[in-house]
Amino acid sequence: MDLQIDVREHEGLFIVTAKGEIDVWTAEALRQSLHDLQSDGQPRVLVDLTEVPFVDSTGIGVLVGGLKRAREAGGSLRLIVDSPGVLKVLRITSLDQVFPVHETLAEAITVAQSADGTVEA
Repeated sequence: MDLQIDVREHEGLFIVTAKGEIDVWTAEALRQSLHDLQSDGQPRVLVDLTEVPFVDSTGIGVLVGGLKRAREAGGSLRLIVDSPGVLKVLRITSLDQVFPVHETLAEAITVAQSADGTVEA
């Protein structure tokens, strides 16, 4: 299954929407999108995984790398996840304790915008 990536800006936040499975064959597209955003000085990123039914260890590694780069730049990387399978992987690996995880994009935007009283996350 192919992975489609869409990137858009919303009130100072960058939303990366993934559609499809994130695995060893497709994770590079997500990695490149996150890297490009963060290299361009965009450390506040929301990764919408609501249309992702499966993430393997390669995909998890890409997300962890993105979180590390965001934090190094003084930003954040939040996940939007509603898939039971993806949530299970995050829980098993305890990454649900590392990443801010939200059920909806609207919730993630609201929390990111109010994290310090501005649009900063």
